Amino acid sequence: MIVTVKVTNEAPRGRPRSSQCREAILSAASEILKEKGFRDLTIEEVAARAHVGKATIYRNWETRGILALDAFMVDYLLLQPPQRGATLEEDLFSALAGWVAVVDGTPTGRALVGLLAEAQFDLELGKQFRDRVVAPARAAQRDMIERAVARGEIPPDTDLEILMDLLFGPAYLRLLEGHQPLSSAFVRRIARAVALAAREGVAVRDL
Repeated sequence: MIVTVKVTNEAPRGRPRSSQCREAILSAASEILKEKGFRDLTIEEVAARAHVGKATIYRNWETRGILALDAFMVDYLLLQPPQRGATLEEDLFSALAGWVAVVDGTPTGRALVGLLAEAQFDLELGKQFRDRVVAPARAAQRDMIERAVARGEIPPDTDLEILMDLLFGPAYLRLLEGHQPLSSAFVRRIARAVALAAREGVAVRDL
Protein backbone atom coordinates (compact mmCIF):
# COMPACT_ATOMS: atom_id res chain seq x y z
CA MET A 1 0.00 0.00 0.00
CA ILE A 2 1.33 3.43 -0.96
CA VAL A 3 0.75 6.25 1.52
CA THR A 4 0.84 9.79 0.17
CA VAL A 5 2.06 12.43 2.57
CA LYS A 6 1.25 16.05 1.82
CA VAL A 7 4.01 18.45 2.88
CA THR A 8 2.96 22.00 3.73
CA ASN A 9 4.63 25.04 5.24
CA GLU A 10 1.42 26.31 6.74
CA ALA A 11 1.23 26.70 10.51
CA PRO A 12 -1.20 24.38 12.31
CA ARG A 13 -4.69 25.77 12.46
CA GLY A 14 -6.01 27.01 15.76
CA ARG A 15 -2.57 28.08 17.04
CA PRO A 16 -1.77 31.73 16.32
CA ARG A 17 1.76 32.71 15.49
CA SER A 18 3.79 34.09 18.37
CA SER A 19 3.58 37.68 17.10
CA GLN A 20 -0.19 37.44 16.74
CA CYS A 21 -0.43 35.87 20.16
CA ARG A 22 1.66 38.65 21.70
CA GLU A 23 -0.48 41.32 20.05
CA ALA A 24 -3.65 39.65 21.32
CA ILE A 25 -2.29 39.53 24.87
CA LEU A 26 -1.16 43.17 24.83
CA SER A 27 -4.47 44.25 23.34
CA ALA A 28 -6.39 42.41 26.04
CA ALA A 29 -4.21 43.82 28.80
CA SER A 30 -4.58 47.34 27.39
CA GLU A 31 -8.37 46.99 27.31
CA ILE A 32 -8.48 45.86 30.93
CA LEU A 33 -6.18 48.70 32.03
CA LYS A 34 -8.48 51.22 30.37
CA GLU A 35 -11.66 49.65 31.69
CA LYS A 36 -10.65 48.72 35.23
CA GLY A 37 -7.17 50.04 36.00
CA PHE A 38 -4.05 48.20 37.11
CA ARG A 39 -5.42 46.94 40.43
CA ASP A 40 -8.07 44.80 38.75
CA LEU A 41 -5.89 43.49 35.94
CA THR A 42 -5.43 39.74 36.32
CA ILE A 43 -3.54 37.20 34.26
CA GLU A 44 -6.67 35.03 34.22
CA GLU A 45 -8.79 37.71 32.55
CA VAL A 46 -6.05 38.66 30.09
CA ALA A 47 -5.73 35.00 29.09
CA ALA A 48 -9.48 34.65 28.65
CA ARG A 49 -9.79 37.76 26.49
CA ALA A 50 -6.74 36.90 24.40
CA HIS A 51 -7.86 33.25 24.02
CA VAL A 52 -4.54 31.90 25.27
CA GLY A 53 -3.42 29.89 28.25
CA LYS A 54 -1.89 31.52 31.32
CA ALA A 55 1.33 29.61 30.64
CA THR A 56 1.68 31.45 27.34
CA ILE A 57 1.56 34.78 29.15
CA TYR A 58 4.03 33.73 31.83
CA ARG A 59 6.50 32.55 29.16
CA ASN A 60 6.71 36.14 27.92
CA TRP A 61 6.03 38.22 31.03
CA GLU A 62 7.32 37.30 34.47
CA THR A 63 4.78 39.42 36.37
CA ARG A 64 1.53 41.18 35.68
CA GLY A 65 3.37 44.45 36.36
CA ILE A 66 5.72 43.92 33.42
CA LEU A 67 2.76 42.87 31.24
CA ALA A 68 0.86 46.00 32.26
CA LEU A 69 3.90 48.15 31.46
CA ASP A 70 4.16 46.67 27.97
CA ALA A 71 0.46 47.29 27.39
CA PHE A 72 0.77 50.82 28.77
CA MET A 73 3.72 51.58 26.48
CA VAL A 74 1.69 50.82 23.33
CA ASP A 75 0.17 54.30 23.41
CA TYR A 76 1.89 56.36 26.11
CA LEU A 77 5.08 57.53 24.39
CA LEU A 78 3.29 57.99 21.06
CA LEU A 79 0.97 60.49 22.72
CA GLN A 80 3.82 62.76 23.85
CA PRO A 81 4.10 65.51 21.21
CA PRO A 82 7.47 66.92 20.11
CA GLN A 83 8.22 70.49 21.19
CA ARG A 84 9.18 73.17 18.64
CA GLY A 85 8.42 76.49 20.34
CA ALA A 86 10.22 79.79 19.84
CA THR A 87 11.34 79.96 23.50
CA LEU A 88 12.21 77.52 26.26
CA GLU A 89 9.10 78.51 28.18
CA GLU A 90 6.92 77.65 25.19
CA ASP A 91 8.62 74.27 24.85
CA LEU A 92 8.28 73.52 28.56
CA PHE A 93 4.62 74.47 28.49
CA SER A 94 4.01 72.28 25.44
CA ALA A 95 5.80 69.30 27.00
CA LEU A 96 3.93 69.51 30.30
CA ALA A 97 0.55 70.35 28.73
CA GLY A 98 0.90 67.34 26.42
CA TRP A 99 1.62 65.06 29.36
CA VAL A 100 -1.30 66.43 31.36
CA ALA A 101 -3.66 65.90 28.42
CA VAL A 102 -2.66 62.22 28.34
CA VAL A 103 -2.91 61.48 32.08
CA ASP A 104 -5.38 63.87 33.70
CA GLY A 105 -8.63 62.01 34.38
CA THR A 106 -7.93 59.41 31.70
CA PRO A 107 -7.56 55.61 31.71
CA THR A 108 -3.91 56.15 30.79
CA GLY A 109 -3.45 58.30 33.87
CA ARG A 110 -5.07 55.72 36.12
CA ALA A 111 -2.85 53.02 34.65
CA LEU A 112 0.20 55.22 35.23
CA VAL A 113 -0.69 55.71 38.89
CA GLY A 114 -1.17 51.96 39.32
CA LEU A 115 2.18 51.18 37.70
CA LEU A 116 3.99 53.72 39.86
CA ALA A 117 2.45 52.21 42.98
CA GLU A 118 3.36 48.66 41.95
CA ALA A 119 6.90 49.72 41.07
CA GLN A 120 7.53 50.51 44.74
CA PHE A 121 7.31 46.77 45.45
CA ASP A 122 8.33 45.22 42.13
CA LEU A 123 11.95 46.31 41.69
CA GLU A 124 12.22 44.92 38.16
CA LEU A 125 9.12 46.84 37.13
CA GLY A 126 10.62 49.99 38.62
CA LYS A 127 13.82 49.51 36.65
CA GLN A 128 11.96 48.85 33.41
CA PHE A 129 9.72 51.87 33.99
CA ARG A 130 12.79 54.09 34.32
CA ASP A 131 14.50 52.52 31.31
CA ARG A 132 11.50 52.39 28.99
CA VAL A 133 9.32 55.34 30.03
CA VAL A 134 11.44 57.94 31.81
CA ALA A 135 14.66 57.60 29.79
CA PRO A 136 13.09 57.75 26.28
CA ALA A 137 10.85 60.66 27.30
CA ARG A 138 13.80 62.64 28.57
CA ALA A 139 15.90 61.78 25.55
CA ALA A 140 13.13 63.23 23.38
CA GLN A 141 13.08 66.38 25.51
CA ARG A 142 16.83 66.92 25.22
CA ASP A 143 16.34 68.74 21.93
CA MET A 144 14.42 71.58 23.58
CA ILE A 145 17.31 72.19 25.97
CA GLU A 146 19.86 72.16 23.15
CA ARG A 147 17.79 74.67 21.18
CA ALA A 148 17.53 76.95 24.21
CA VAL A 149 21.31 76.80 24.65
CA ALA A 150 21.82 77.56 20.94
CA ARG A 151 19.54 80.62 21.24
CA GLY A 152 21.57 81.83 24.20
CA GLU A 153 18.58 81.57 26.55
CA ILE A 154 20.25 79.35 29.13
CA PRO A 155 23.82 78.39 30.09
CA PRO A 156 25.42 75.65 27.96
CA ASP A 157 26.05 73.41 31.00
CA THR A 158 22.38 73.29 32.02
CA ASP A 159 21.41 69.89 33.43
CA LEU A 160 18.43 68.40 31.59
CA GLU A 161 17.64 66.03 34.46
CA ILE A 162 17.28 68.89 36.94
CA LEU A 163 15.03 70.87 34.60
CA MET A 164 12.78 67.90 33.90
CA ASP A 165 12.54 67.11 37.63
CA LEU A 166 11.52 70.72 38.27
CA LEU A 167 8.99 70.59 35.44
CA PHE A 168 7.35 67.21 35.99
CA GLY A 169 7.85 66.76 39.74
CA PRO A 170 4.99 69.07 40.79
CA ALA A 171 2.74 67.54 38.11
CA TYR A 172 3.38 63.98 39.28
CA LEU A 173 2.65 65.10 42.84
CA ARG A 174 -0.74 66.46 41.79
CA LEU A 175 -1.48 63.35 39.75
CA LEU A 176 -0.69 61.03 42.67
CA GLU A 177 -2.19 63.04 45.52
CA GLY A 178 -5.04 64.76 43.69
CA HIS A 179 -4.88 67.67 46.15
CA GLN A 180 -4.93 70.30 43.38
CA PRO A 181 -6.02 70.22 39.72
CA LEU A 182 -3.64 69.82 36.79
CA SER A 183 -5.04 73.00 35.26
CA SER A 184 -3.75 75.00 32.33
CA ALA A 185 -2.92 77.85 34.71
CA PHE A 186 -0.83 75.48 36.82
CA VAL A 187 1.03 74.21 33.73
CA ARG A 188 1.70 77.79 32.60
CA ARG A 189 3.06 78.88 35.97
CA ILE A 190 5.31 75.83 36.30
CA ALA A 191 6.69 76.31 32.77
CA ARG A 192 7.37 79.98 33.47
CA ALA A 193 9.07 79.25 36.80
CA VAL A 194 11.31 76.52 35.35
CA ALA A 195 12.27 78.67 32.34
CA LEU A 196 13.16 81.54 34.68
CA ALA A 197 15.21 79.23 36.90
CA ALA A 198 17.04 77.89 33.84
CA ARG A 199 17.87 81.39 32.60
CA GLU A 200 19.22 82.28 36.02
CA GLY A 201 21.56 79.29 35.92
CA VAL A 202 19.89 77.37 38.75
CA ALA A 203 20.27 74.07 36.89
CA VAL A 204 23.92 74.33 35.83
CA ARG A 205 25.94 71.20 36.58
CA ASP A 206 28.76 72.80 38.56
CA LEU A 207 26.62 74.30 41.34
